[in-house]
Amino acid sequence: MAMEPTVKVVLGSIAFAIFWVLAVFPAVPFMPIGRTAGSLLGAMLMVLFRVLTPDQAYAAIDLPILGLLFGTMVVSVYLERADMFKYLGKLLAWKSQGAKDLLCRICLISAVSSAFFTNDTSCVVLTEFVLKIARQQNLPPHPFLLALASSANIGSSATPIGNPQNLVIAVQSKISFGKFLFGILPALLVGVVVNAVLLLCMYWKVLSVHKDVEDVVPEEEVVSHRFSPATMSHLNSSNSQELNNALDSMTISSSPRNHAETLRNRGNFGESEIQNASKEGPNDGSVQKTEENVSSKIDEYEDENFTSYDEKEKWKNMLWKVCVYLVTIGMLIALLMGLNMSWTAITAALVLVVLDFKDARPCLEKVSYSLLIFFCGMFITVDGFNKTGIPSALWDLMEPYSKIDHAAGIAVLALVILVLSNVASNVPTVLLLGARVAASAAAISPASEQKAWLILAWVSTVAGNLSLLGSAANLIVCEQARRAQHFGYNLSFWSHLKFGVPSTLIITAIGLILIGG
Repeated sequence: MAMEPTVKVVLGSIAFAIFWVLAVFPAVPFMPIGRTAGSLLGAMLMVLFRVLTPDQAYAAIDLPILGLLFGTMVVSVYLERADMFKYLGKLLAWKSQGAKDLLCRICLISAVSSAFFTNDTSCVVLTEFVLKIARQQNLPPHPFLLALASSANIGSSATPIGNPQNLVIAVQSKISFGKFLFGILPALLVGVVVNAVLLLCMYWKVLSVHKDVEDVVPEEEVVSHRFSPATMSHLNSSNSQELNNALDSMTISSSPRNHAETLRNRGNFGESEIQNASKEGPNDGSVQKTEENVSSKIDEYEDENFTSYDEKEKWKNMLWKVCVYLVTIGMLIALLMGLNMSWTAITAALVLVVLDFKDARPCLEKVSYSLLIFFCGMFITVDGFNKTGIPSALWDLMEPYSKIDHAAGIAVLALVILVLSNVASNVPTVLLLGARVAASAAAISPASEQKAWLILAWVSTVAGNLSLLGSAANLIVCEQARRAQHFGYNLSFWSHLKFGVPSTLIITAIGLILIGG
């Protein structure tokens, strides 16, 4: 692609630089507006600077990627409601054989859950589990948090729905879900094992120290974590509270158990009235008789209705959970069969909404709409930067040394992806390099094109383990751990880097041998 006029190149670079700074450092002092607003600002500047026309900006938004991302987030919300992540938390603590066994379990469960339910989701729901289990067994949380974040990134590389950059690669390359999975699966399996071994070697002494238990967290508290819903309220705080109270009272009054409580309260009220009356006049035994009648009626009502109601609700809830799991399995089977990924995910999400047979707003409010908006702005900003011609010019310099038909070329390509993924973030890197890397590989052979896409997926994902800022999953684990009540922990940048650099380099190299060999 030829370079645009100098004015457009300069203005487009300025817009992209603003987007990059706010994406990598969302709380910069001179403009602490966050990543989402930063991506929209970059997109707006691309249009205002006339690097893109408004129609070109709208066309740059990739709707299939947004649809796939939205569908998988909704499915994850319903899986959380069906207690799937609670069961994963129980699996972490079930018959644990000590710190080393727990660390290996975290690596395995984090990798598997991230492959099918995105690394961000897994980190959101498992971080507090990991902290509670570490506290329960009086273990240092640091190695376990590293195991969670790093394994989540590695595991998410295996499927198109594992992370956002894989969504982009799958849609642009048109590689089927099955080919994507089985193409990266060997690298994933070996990578998770090597990552666990590296953690064990680096923290062997820490994990071998047995401390006296001081503050034990009860087992039921270990599995009590829930999603924090996304903020998308249309009410002010006072109105919202009033509405919630009204809804709660409506819900409470709907069950037989609470009808009985109401009767009992009424009975207590009647009892107090009767006692007051007894103080004023003679007691002829009617007070005692009335009290006994009220109590007997309430007990009779409870005996007849409580058991049947509880059993009915229990079976109804169990049936609903089974339906959620079956729909999710059906979605994965449809993806493996090669059906359209975005429409498959959206269909599964809507089936779950219908099966729930309730107002879907509480569940839909948990979807990260800020992430979807961030993607829209990023698509426009990156497309505008591509149109300046700068990425093409830089790739023309690197392409002769990045041919994937020999080991040195694969190493150079991986190094470029690794550096860019940590400097410009992995999703923009995929958007900038994807089509160019694929075109270069297609000139060698059709089989090389698919291999190039898989290499891009593997390296851009594992690159997230290099530093704390390398991926959103790392930041989620750090932030969730810091904010956890009573057992919070601060995972520092340098402590992550000390493990991240050797782990990323070794695992990336192993994956390149298995994928590119």
